[in-house]
Amino acid sequence: MLRSLYPLLCLCALHAPGRPPQGAERGEVVAGVAAHEVDAALYRERVRAMFYHAYDNYLVHAFPYDELRPLTCDGQDTWGSFSLTLIDALDTLLILGNVSEFQRVVDVLQEGVDFDIDVNASVFETNIRVVGGLLSAHLLSKKAGTEVEPGWPCSGPLLRMAEEAARKLLPGDPVFEDVARKALKALWKNRSDIGLVGNHIDVVTAKWVAQDAGIGAGVDSYFEYLVKGAILLQDEELMSMFLEYNKAIKNYTKFDDWYLWVQMYKGTVSMPIFQSLEAYWPGLQSLIGDIDNAMRTFLNYYTVWKQFGGLPEFYNIPQGYTVEKREGYPLRPELIESAMYLYRATRDPTLLELGRDAVESIDRISKVECGFATIKDLRDHRLDNRMESFFLAETVKYLYLLFDTDNFIHNDGSTFDIVLTRYGECVLDAGGYIFNTEAHPIDPAALHCCKKQKEERWEIEDLMREFYSLKRNKKLTLKRTTGQSEGESQNPSVDTSSEDGWIKRNLKNNTKRKISPLSCPNQPFNSKLEVMGQVFLDNT
Repeated sequence: MLRSLYPLLCLCALHAPGRPPQGAERGEVVAGVAAHEVDAALYRERVRAMFYHAYDNYLVHAFPYDELRPLTCDGQDTWGSFSLTLIDALDTLLILGNVSEFQRVVDVLQEGVDFDIDVNASVFETNIRVVGGLLSAHLLSKKAGTEVEPGWPCSGPLLRMAEEAARKLLPGDPVFEDVARKALKALWKNRSDIGLVGNHIDVVTAKWVAQDAGIGAGVDSYFEYLVKGAILLQDEELMSMFLEYNKAIKNYTKFDDWYLWVQMYKGTVSMPIFQSLEAYWPGLQSLIGDIDNAMRTFLNYYTVWKQFGGLPEFYNIPQGYTVEKREGYPLRPELIESAMYLYRATRDPTLLELGRDAVESIDRISKVECGFATIKDLRDHRLDNRMESFFLAETVKYLYLLFDTDNFIHNDGSTFDIVLTRYGECVLDAGGYIFNTEAHPIDPAALHCCKKQKEERWEIEDLMREFYSLKRNKKLTLKRTTGQSEGESQNPSVDTSSEDGWIKRNLKNNTKRKISPLSCPNQPFNSKLEVMGQVFLDNT
């Protein structure tokens, strides 16, 4: 169940009004802060203070509502009445080292959250925030000192809560991974002749309702999960799909390290716009090892941040300014996320400068008595009465991890934990965590160690499924041909002449096939602790 739940789980600079002064893009002067070596320890503690200012005010003024309203010091339900901020912030507590509060919140959630309610919930947001948050907290429970039940990580109360929430979104008894793969492949099948997808599709007719192709809103998580799903599930097909998309994206949407929006069938520019949601792209590029392109695009986005003290939702690239009615910054994490990934890969101090600038800007513009408020307009710094749960789940978390290079999340395999399950001994907490779209970390080893079969038996299982599928096809073919006369021959392609021989031939062929695990080039593992997770101490 743990494995099947997860999938249901980045033009030259132009002179324009508001453009930063000469030299600012190189970090010489940013928001009144002189360029110098960033004190990571200092800013790490400032990020910690940001978290608790927001978190404590949520508990005092908003819990059990979904979100804090920081200007009126009260709460509101937004995505389904699940105490969403508490679920979203849970794994951040552990990343900050607050074990006791993590344990307390786990108890609160088990006692107080009820998914048996009639609400209008977003499938996407509930998946990434609620299901993702509960899965991550479940996998981190042992590290937090929480007493786990026999069979963990393959069972546990938070895992059961995640499953309950997922089944409310998808009634019946389907396999979540199969459903997610079906959706992924349907989009792949409906890409245009030039290899692009739009950003909104009618799921009934499979017709593209919005035919603008880009890397931002509407398709961002799709591309993100192709890469992360490939790494997490060791799925070469998903990575191949992304790499094909990546070629088309570079061919038709990339201009001077910006990514524009184009018509998906013709490749002509439809919107020369940068969306703040696109700032995840450099981080995604780093996961496939494309560091140079990632850094160039990141630096473009960083100039926009320095221009406004945040990323406006839409930025007109030719004009070098915001787009009307899209001037706000709801404290999104995407640029900070990319900075964290790229800093792990390069240790370029420019990336720490972005983190410093983010802390300074958010503290100066967004901080109010009861938390941190969405910036309604970056031009005049007007605020809106909302603090989205992703501020604690993502923005603060990525900032903290950017400045905390020794955090357990960054483990390179040098430390680990051995857990005995009914499927054998597993090595967990060895690093290589994969973040979902809401920055909830998933230990890939846990998914693989909870499989019912060891790696050596997976291929046999696949072969047997194929074999029985062949037998079913044979029966169907024979049934269709029962009306034939004795003189008519049966279809020879159905009869394999020897089913046992077919299995032996395929087993022989598959013993020669090497499994090449996909892995993030910037998240190294000890060779004995590979991402497959199933490690045996007797060296067998």
